[in-house]
Amino acid sequence: MKSILISGLSAVLLASVGEVGLAAESAEPHSLAAQSKQAQIIQTKQTRTSLSTSIRQEGTLYLDPDASHEYNLRLDRAATVNGLNLPVGSILRGSFEPVDGGLQYVADSVEVADRIYNLNAASETLTDRKDPREASTGAILTDAAIGAAGGAVVGEVLGDIDVFEVLGGAAAGVIVGNTTAPTVVVIESDEPIVLYAR
Repeated sequence: MKSILISGLSAVLLASVGEVGLAAESAEPHSLAAQSKQAQIIQTKQTRTSLSTSIRQEGTLYLDPDASHEYNLRLDRAATVNGLNLPVGSILRGSFEPVDGGLQYVADSVEVADRIYNLNAASETLTDRKDPREASTGAILTDAAIGAAGGAVVGEVLGDIDVFEVLGGAAAGVIVGNTTAPTVVVIESDEPIVLYAR
């Protein structure tokens, strides 16, 4: 009787050990797969080919973030993309495309020594902001003057011109000017634009 009980207990213990072993074996490949995937993501980020470029135009660009704008960029540092050597001065063809928060430059081809090759590269988001031309001191003073004149007119209609009405109108002109200024993406002619090959 004792031997039957002991052998039954041994069978239960062996079955439990087997289940634990199976659980460990099934968990191990899963964690290894997760680690492998994470390593691939990190390696992809580290090996992304970057292209340092700049706009091929004199002066500053003020681009509407809600529209596409075709421009060529000039490669400022030599690079290799998919086995293709790109020397300094290569011309990247593409356009600034609307994305959430601004524009993104997307290149679809590159010109090297009068030959054109396909290319798939894009920049990070170039963020938009209030048009600095509308937020300049001159623009603000103009808005203030218009507001002050409006305050003076109100004072004249009501019977007398109060200095506080004029100042209040000037302040309102500044606030309205800053609020209604359009948003643009500003690209300086010497500003580097980094693209990443995809």
